[in-house]
Amino acid sequence: MNIKSKIVLPEAYEIHGIISEFDVEIELNPPQEDCQDQLTTANYRFDNGRFLFHVPETAIYSITSGTHITVIPYPGADEAKIRLFLLGTCMGVLLMQRGILPLHGSAVVIDGKVYAIVGESGAGKSTLAAAFVRAGYPLMTDDVIAVSLSHDSAAAIVYPSYPQQKLWEESIEQLGLHSHNYSSIYQRVNKYAVPIRSQFCREPLPLAGVVELIKASEPEPSLKAYNRLEGLHVLNVHTYRNSLLHLLNLQQWQFQSIARLASGLPVYQLRRPADGFSAFSLVDQIVSLTNKREVVIS
Repeated sequence: MNIKSKIVLPEAYEIHGIISEFDVEIELNPPQEDCQDQLTTANYRFDNGRFLFHVPETAIYSITSGTHITVIPYPGADEAKIRLFLLGTCMGVLLMQRGILPLHGSAVVIDGKVYAIVGESGAGKSTLAAAFVRAGYPLMTDDVIAVSLSHDSAAAIVYPSYPQQKLWEESIEQLGLHSHNYSSIYQRVNKYAVPIRSQFCREPLPLAGVVELIKASEPEPSLKAYNRLEGLHVLNVHTYRNSLLHLLNLQQWQFQSIARLASGLPVYQLRRPADGFSAFSLVDQIVSLTNKREVVIS
């Protein structure tokens, strides 16, 4: 999407030259009491096609028709925190409004195809994706995975987001990087924004598989394929901000989308040891899996 934004987004690529049309416009408005009054009892509200999202002491966001986002910041709010929710929850809702399924996780490119890494918070999704980058595989997205399904088939395309990861300080050090080279994410002093410019894929590519990463007590990693029903459950659980679907009245659309995905997309479970650092060995397991699939397909 080409985005025209009143808020500078250093995380994204800046477009130079004349652009005649924009897919999305982000506006910046002064505080409005009517918006705050509507959100006094809840952080989310959907009214007349407008989705309102409230982050206390940060901003109120209004997302409309998949084309417009209005940001109403609190006085003195942290700009990095405003952008964090703008590029996260707001973009997730905007994708839903545009009919693009958002999955929660990271995505990497292996031999021209995208593999999505999903999992619960703390499972190690971003760390594993960073290990892929360190091993020479391009990053497609971190946090929000935009999946577009063809109208006449189950084929799915993943669109890139912006070239940045969010990594904990411990992961940065284990990956052989240094946290002092990066900026912390607003007030979370031990989590950092890590730019990925040289190893970032800017072209949409087909989605070839989904891997659910699970932190387990076993000493060695293990990988298995889910059946179709299990895969459907994984896609449902790891739809980005799935708790908002009922407010947006998009439950049926989301279920139809993940059912189409599950019908033809392989979904795997990858269990990794809770203790120690195993990201690079997990990279080898997934790459080995994709090589086996290529042999079967050929």
